[in-house]
Amino acid sequence: MKRGVGLVGLLAAMVPWAGVVSAGLLLGGCAQTADGSGAAGDFATASDESEARRRARIRMELAVGYFEQGKTAVALDELKQVIAIDPTFSDAYNLRGLIHMRLNDAGQAEESFRRAVSLNPRDASTIHNLGWLQCQQRRFPEAERAFDQALANPLYPDRAKTLMAKGLCQLQAGKPAEAEQSLAHAYEIDAGNPIIGYNLAALLHKRGDLQRSQFLIRRLNNSQLANAETLWLGVKVERQLGDRLAMSQLADQLKRRFPQSREAAALDRGAFDE
Repeated sequence: MKRGVGLVGLLAAMVPWAGVVSAGLLLGGCAQTADGSGAAGDFATASDESEARRRARIRMELAVGYFEQGKTAVALDELKQVIAIDPTFSDAYNLRGLIHMRLNDAGQAEESFRRAVSLNPRDASTIHNLGWLQCQQRRFPEAERAFDQALANPLYPDRAKTLMAKGLCQLQAGKPAEAEQSLAHAYEIDAGNPIIGYNLAALLHKRGDLQRSQFLIRRLNNSQLANAETLWLGVKVERQLGDRLAMSQLADQLKRRFPQSREAAALDRGAFDE
């Protein structure tokens, strides 16, 4: 079973991209191998799976489906049955942690993530989730250690996601230079991710690297993922670089497409320093 839970994707176009991004967009998915280990690099077949794990996996698939539909109470009920069948199923504890994060129960979320990691210490996705939870609690040193631990797994496939989370967390911690480094590394891996692109462009703009900021924000504003924030950043970058035509085109888009946004209001006031 391999189903995405809270991955950056279609939802990315629906949220603001500055600073803190909603936890659901950054959390790792629920994935396991056929033997239930959840460890990347292990190859197992259906014949390796115990009967208990097979029954637990079926219920786990139901729990993931309910979670994706927003039916958290039903998902938790399914997870209780999963754990009763197979208390060593680490993915169940990871998903339970995600649900408790959604319910703003940080204590239960952390307990669940730590239980998952104790069962499968190589599960970089769960370690990532623990790091993001700690970041949301402003436990920045712990969060950074968790992200680094996840990234230390050479078989971890979601490195860009964790580098993005690490960069955003460093930004919250008041470490812009470190955040820029993390986001730049994430951009090298996943240049199409709008959250990475926007936040890296904003950091470059803030420290005066206008040419690189222009490259990134133009690319984003020329895509279908442009929003009020990206257009406003583009206006400010083009203004500082003296490209009045590009600035005017972006300003027109901002006022036409997002007339009620705070960015459009700032444009009307001429508040380019906001």
